[in-house]
Amino acid sequence: MQTHFTDADLQKPHIQEADRILRTCVHCGFCNATCPTYQLLGDERDGPRGRIYLMKELLESRDDDDQVTDETRLHLDRCLTCLNCETTCPSGVEYHKLLNIGRAEIERRVPRPAAERAQRYALRKMLVDPKRFQALLKLGQTFKPLVPSKLRSKMPAAPVDAGARPDTNRHTRQVLILEGCVQPGLSPNTNAATARILDRLGISITPVAEAGCCGAVDFHLNAQDDGRARMRANIDAWWPYIEQGAEAIVQTASGCGAFVKEYGDMLKDDPDYAAKAQKVSILAKDIVEILRDEPLDALNVKASKRLAFHCPCTLQHAQKLNGAVEGVLSKLGFALTPVQDAHLCCGSAGTYSITQPELATQLRDNKLNALEAGDPEVIVTANIGCQTHLAGANRTPVRHWVEIVDAALT
Repeated sequence: MQTHFTDADLQKPHIQEADRILRTCVHCGFCNATCPTYQLLGDERDGPRGRIYLMKELLESRDDDDQVTDETRLHLDRCLTCLNCETTCPSGVEYHKLLNIGRAEIERRVPRPAAERAQRYALRKMLVDPKRFQALLKLGQTFKPLVPSKLRSKMPAAPVDAGARPDTNRHTRQVLILEGCVQPGLSPNTNAATARILDRLGISITPVAEAGCCGAVDFHLNAQDDGRARMRANIDAWWPYIEQGAEAIVQTASGCGAFVKEYGDMLKDDPDYAAKAQKVSILAKDIVEILRDEPLDALNVKASKRLAFHCPCTLQHAQKLNGAVEGVLSKLGFALTPVQDAHLCCGSAGTYSITQPELATQLRDNKLNALEAGDPEVIVTANIGCQTHLAGANRTPVRHWVEIVDAALT
């Protein structure tokens, strides 16, 4: 694709990167074939190729250009950032990096309506602090009929008993874990189950209370500076333990894992954090990356349930771990039902199911139809956002896959 940036434009690092990405696109359209929003809406501007053209026009235009409108932002907002297009693209277009640049630029140049700004600010403040979120969740469960329907469907009916965690100093092998923002409130058993499974394998989890939100919520709601500040804070919290020999930073939410693995790239121009961020990205591991390399026979699992696995976009397209969880579950003896169109997004996509509820509901219902076709007893997934979004339909029970493995330990 040809670009027409001025020499002055190309002195700006974000324009240099955008120019590089745009020039790799050959506008073949293969991406549209696997784009969930293009499949639903059939609008070229709601597929990756169309959005790339919109961002090219946006970035090449001047600040006072009246062609940059709310309509441009509408089509960028509708993108799930599922990265299905990157998996499909034969040219290796780094679409998500261009999208980050485009979204930041449209946010700078075209202010959102007050109601949208308020909603996004509220989401950022509600979700990123675990204690605040758990307090709000408890309040919402108490007064559930008063909670807006698009939030009510994501709330568990009652608090979940996480059970006991093993002692943190039982084993020489130590890993860190990102506890997450909403997961401790919505599914507290997930990380507790992970700790019990790893304990069986001779691995202890070192708690790092100072580590907080990974930064994805802020970043993907276009508060990118705040997102980077959270990255730096987490690096500072983890660094002493990394220096002491922690062998990995484990994530049980694939959305967080995908984001932490990007720290090195997103902070590459920060002279104080670039090297540390790169190290953190190398150490970041989804729980399946740990388990698949361990002697799983030591878990003594008695598998009995028939499962359908929903592979989150952040696991299969961002982290390139498609098939990894299925391999571990099969090795442990679980029966997996077939899932058609497993590459398509469920519609959760972080806060997307709240900011774009109609599209998210259509995608969720399509995904559930595919997952339930094999008549599973339980649907399992690897990301808290997908888990709560799918469970919100009140159809087949939805759990994190490590909870099912933990429950089968003998």
